[in-house]
Amino acid sequence: MQKLEQIYEGKAKKVFRTDEPSLFIVDYKDDATAFNGLKKGTIVGKGVINNQMTNYFMGLMEKAGIPTHFVQELSERETLVKKVSIVPLEVIIRNISAGSFAKHYGVEEGIVFDSPTIEFSYKNDDLGDPLLNEYHALALKLATQEEIDTIKKYAFAVNDVLKSFWKECGVTLVDFKLEFGKIEDGTIVLADEISPDTCRLWDSKTGEKLDKDRFRRDLGGVEDAYAEVMKRMRAHNGK
Repeated sequence: MQKLEQIYEGKAKKVFRTDEPSLFIVDYKDDATAFNGLKKGTIVGKGVINNQMTNYFMGLMEKAGIPTHFVQELSERETLVKKVSIVPLEVIIRNISAGSFAKHYGVEEGIVFDSPTIEFSYKNDDLGDPLLNEYHALALKLATQEEIDTIKKYAFAVNDVLKSFWKECGVTLVDFKLEFGKIEDGTIVLADEISPDTCRLWDSKTGEKLDKDRFRRDLGGVEDAYAEVMKRMRAHNGK
């Protein structure tokens, strides 16, 4: 597989063409951003952790019947993925109140919901990724009703897999963001990443934050937190 020119660079990843038109290479960076890019920094080693953790979880999702864009891990930072057309919806599943949910609705963090919630944001940095509902998504032709239904089904299934996994690692899955894409035949697949960049993870006993909130909120110990969740993941896999 030959790596060709770079076609995209986002906040956390670069994407390269390959000599196979239906496959791309994703290269994970150590760059960190928050608040829609207003805050910038570096989390040393983040790219390696996010790449390897994402690939492990993509494998778990495939086993659970959730199709993904994952093909093969190429190196610590690089992964071969299927070419997808990203659906411009950010999908957020919440099990516990935190972050923007607590802020928007005036509640404290840490309220455990009776059942998980789902929300959509319009994936558009220029507009600040505004919240929207299914009717908005349909009106803007961001996705069809069938695609939205499929995305919702997969998102809740991902939550079931991740909650169970992290619970066994002594970690509480608070919330997380997903992105989905369509491969060439129109099939919806899970894309992007599943990592401490995109998930809120709290230590089940102490409530300590083990995710990107440490960077967002200047809590310190960011690299240690990422390393800790990676260590727990590996320890779980070594059982």
